[in-house]
Amino acid sequence: MLQIKLPDGSVKEYPEGTSPRDVAAGIGKRLADASVAAVVDGAIVDLDRPLENGDPTRGAIELRLLTSRDREALDVLRHSTAHIMARAVMRIFPGVRLAFGPTTATGFYYDMEVDGRSISEDDFPAIEAEMAKITKEAEPFERFTLPVDQAREFVGDLGQTLKVEHIDEELKKFGVLSFYRQGEFVDLCRGPHIPNAGKVGAFKLLSIAGSYWKGRTDRPMLQRLYGTAFFDKKELDAYLAQVEEARKRDHRKLGKELSLFTVSPLVGPGLILWMPKGAIVRGLLETFMKSELMKRGYQPVYTPHIGKVELYKTSGHYPYYKDSQFPPLKMPADASAKELLDGLAAQTLDDDAQRVLLAKAGIPERLPDASSESKFTRPYFEMSAAERIGYLEQTCEFEEYLLKPMNCPHHIQIFAAQPRSYRELPLRLAEFGTVYRYEQSGELSGLTRVRGFTQDDAHLFCTHEQVREEFRSTLELTQFVLGSLGLEDYRVRLSKHDPEDPKYQGAAGDTWRGAEADIRAVLDEMGLPYEEAAGEAAFYGPKADFIVRDCIGRQWQLGTVQLDYLLPERFGLEYVGADNHMHRPVMIHRAPFGSMERFMGILIEHFAGAFPLWLAPEQVRVLPISDKAADYAETVLKKLTDAGFRASMDHRPEKIGAKIRDAQMQKIPVMFVVGAKEAEAQSVAYRDRTAGDLGVMTLEDALARVRKEDVERVFHQAAPLAPPTPPEESGANHEY
Repeated sequence: MLQIKLPDGSVKEYPEGTSPRDVAAGIGKRLADASVAAVVDGAIVDLDRPLENGDPTRGAIELRLLTSRDREALDVLRHSTAHIMARAVMRIFPGVRLAFGPTTATGFYYDMEVDGRSISEDDFPAIEAEMAKITKEAEPFERFTLPVDQAREFVGDLGQTLKVEHIDEELKKFGVLSFYRQGEFVDLCRGPHIPNAGKVGAFKLLSIAGSYWKGRTDRPMLQRLYGTAFFDKKELDAYLAQVEEARKRDHRKLGKELSLFTVSPLVGPGLILWMPKGAIVRGLLETFMKSELMKRGYQPVYTPHIGKVELYKTSGHYPYYKDSQFPPLKMPADASAKELLDGLAAQTLDDDAQRVLLAKAGIPERLPDASSESKFTRPYFEMSAAERIGYLEQTCEFEEYLLKPMNCPHHIQIFAAQPRSYRELPLRLAEFGTVYRYEQSGELSGLTRVRGFTQDDAHLFCTHEQVREEFRSTLELTQFVLGSLGLEDYRVRLSKHDPEDPKYQGAAGDTWRGAEADIRAVLDEMGLPYEEAAGEAAFYGPKADFIVRDCIGRQWQLGTVQLDYLLPERFGLEYVGADNHMHRPVMIHRAPFGSMERFMGILIEHFAGAFPLWLAPEQVRVLPISDKAADYAETVLKKLTDAGFRASMDHRPEKIGAKIRDAQMQKIPVMFVVGAKEAEAQSVAYRDRTAGDLGVMTLEDALARVRKEDVERVFHQAAPLAPPTPPEESGANHEY
């Protein structure tokens, strides 16, 4: 007999071979009809999967039934819909070869290879119509298994060459592989799936893109078809409304319309050029942060944009970021050798000039006999120009520099530049430091995925006793910053190490566990709800990440605070303790904004380009009704600028309605409309971007109102349009 523990804590006995569906049916028909999958001892399985005891010495099997109300059920539904979509495509385009079809945070995709044509959005109606037929027929998803050799032969007979390749490369280590059949469609798949296609309440194909097989550029190019699905059409409609709203708020579109930033092909993709208006907003954010940091005991530093490769090798960033770094800059350590190499390449040096530079650089004109193994056995001046360059590259001492991928190694060197005492700790070093990552061109996206970005970076060096207090202060700073920008809807994630991942050096030791315990204790003390996620930590330590929900329900990881015992050890950092002995400090890395570029992109979309008055590049626009009010309008403008407000005046000979409309289109927070009556009364007609016409008031009252909104950082934000988007799922559970 099987012992099964239900969510209410009760334990019941069932015969061998019982499935989750059987358990549901025993509880009630309505539950059995509503169930779509089950969680068995933490793993999601099909509703008809027989339950097994496995280890007879363990306790009862823990079972939880999943219905449409459960987030995990939506992932199962979407993966099943990916199969339905693939089946529909294969009906329309025979000979399709399938790759992977995982779920994503908002839906699913399937990579496929189609001979002789490219699928386009014009094909979506036909594919969706075929999918509708399949869901209406409500055929079951039937699981079966085959030994790996038979599985390989089976998919080969189906003509699924990509699946054959996947078995040969990665799946052959498994003794048995699972498949799912639905009508004539069979797919190699780990599952799980919904009981039948009729459970899919609503679906929509979204887009088509290219993708390389297994993400490698030396593999075939496939077509990636994206879609989404829900249990209920209302949920789909709400999601599509969110997508449409996101399209309107796209920061790339608004950035161009509002002249905030640009990207030049001559400068390079992923390298942002901030235009004056965008620079004002970014500068205001930086000033706001710097002012707050000074109040909290931070000290400003500046560091260069490059550093020797050895610096990043010592820190561990070089191997960790190797695939996304710009290539090292290699140059001779000696200036004369560099001048000689440059001159040879440009063909501007005669032999006499080369002889002088060789002597200055200490480079022999011929290698000694001991170097006879070298291909350069002839004297330097008997070689061709190309050979001379090769000879110099062999004999010169070179230095390698890297565009910095992180600021922390530079801040560490500032700490290490002089003896430190416990009396100086905590030492808080802050910098808006620019770093560089060579993202693939296909991954670049506006401000949110770039090749050069600035972090509001700070590194705190403290004693072990100070760790929790300092970690708490950085969390409170992050909360203050997000709250000041109206981003108060967030959750916290404790990002931990994964003991199975080799990148977490020393992660199995007491140090890592202690660091995670420190963060957990601080979060508990602050009463901050949090979730724990293994494998999300930085390679040098665990962290607390703030996952912020924007006004249309999307979630973004923004602020982060990281606890680091590893890098001080790598660099041998020390301070003199109260006992006159040397001690190792602890580092805290923190960045409330994270990347300024990414944060700005998210902020543009969150506010739909309509920044609150304190952040707006132009706060007030003066709108004269006619030329008769022009002189008074100039007086009003001067009053505004003298008071420190960012203001302008619309001089154009347009009707006032057109001027108001244009100011609204430019997202100007406040408009002062002035005419002859206002000039006579020394007043303005106050118009708010959100509230509209607020009536006539004296100029002094209007200035006071603007000043109050500026100082208090008032927000006018629309309510969320849709439920929060779930955090990004890896899809790994569904991509067998």
